[in-house]
Amino acid sequence: MSSALDRLGWLVKRTQHGHHRALDAQLGELGVTLVQWNALREIDRHPGCSQQQLADHTFNSAQAFGTLVGRLMDAGWVTRSKGEGRATLHRLTTAGQALLRAGQRVMTAVLTASFAPLTKPEREELARLLEKLAPGE
Repeated sequence: MSSALDRLGWLVKRTQHGHHRALDAQLGELGVTLVQWNALREIDRHPGCSQQQLADHTFNSAQAFGTLVGRLMDAGWVTRSKGEGRATLHRLTTAGQALLRAGQRVMTAVLTASFAPLTKPEREELARLLEKLAPGE
């Protein structure tokens, strides 16, 4: 028999899975996956971050993120340059910035629809409770 905690964990996962499916489908129409778009977003949000830090922000290993950045560079969405010491700097190209903006419109539409059943105070309370579980950024 499932416990209340099991159910809670499953509901969080089910909500996340629904977001991912909807986002992958709609971002796919732009020619980008959710994983790729998320990398673009985090590169834009964290200029000057190390590849390891960007990997952490995107929930990837450093090796997986390096492979992902290679694909983003091949697509013409990201450039990489040498920073101080061993650092590597990542920047969005003009095409990457345009794709990021288009993807943000998709993200906003999907999340607006997903959370529409909740009132504004309920959304704020959900965010507050989730912040307690996953503090940080």
